[in-house]
Amino acid sequence: MAEPSAATQSPSVSSSSSVAESSTPGGGGGSPGACPALGAKSCGSSCADSFVSSSQPVSLFSTSQVHDLIFWRDVKKTGFVFGTTLIMLLSLAAFSVISVVSYLILALLSVTISFRVYKSVIQAVQKSEEGHPFKAYLDVDITLSSEAFHNYVNAAMVHINRALKLIIRLFLVEDLVDSLKLAVFMWLMTYVGAVFNGITLLILAELLIFSVPVVYEKYKIQIDHYVGIARDQTKSIVEKIQAKLPGIAKKKAE
Repeated sequence: MAEPSAATQSPSVSSSSSVAESSTPGGGGGSPGACPALGAKSCGSSCADSFVSSSQPVSLFSTSQVHDLIFWRDVKKTGFVFGTTLIMLLSLAAFSVISVVSYLILALLSVTISFRVYKSVIQAVQKSEEGHPFKAYLDVDITLSSEAFHNYVNAAMVHINRALKLIIRLFLVEDLVDSLKLAVFMWLMTYVGAVFNGITLLILAELLIFSVPVVYEKYKIQIDHYVGIARDQTKSIVEKIQAKLPGIAKKKAE
């Protein structure tokens, strides 16, 4: 009587063993990296959790997105960003920061409140139960984890420390030529500040950012030619100045 029961159990045992072999990383039908001794659901959740915990925070704008933006790859998107920022800068040039921010918040609230009331009236008339019109956006998780926050802070600290070292090097005259360059630049900026204020400079900077790359891409060969001539002349002038400054020529000879 024991033999038939063993025979009846053998197909189930062999099938379960084949399933276990296929779920192992080295199994014939299993995919590489599958989690052994776990079910499909628990394996997927554990692998997803490990991926989320090990992934780095994604930046808001990648380099390719910024490149496509300033080179007008998508005219609608670039036009929206360019127009919005330009209007905001022009508003800041005419009004105070408090007034501009207050008007922006009032405009946004006017749109959202009007849309909320409109959808509520439509739902009451049609007797539908669609719920809150912004429910999909309200349910979005926008919390910043402590790990992501520390990663952003560490990335910012690298740039801050680099800037502090550069400031100390320039103001304590580690290199006389670099410090003189900073002094000349600041002297020129006094004349620029007498003509333009900060908002005007930001407006000009935005116009240049959204126009110069496109022009350079179109006339790259001609611009590179004249920039190379100007660079060579500037380099020769700097070398003549360095040769006449005391201590610089001796330091280079050593």
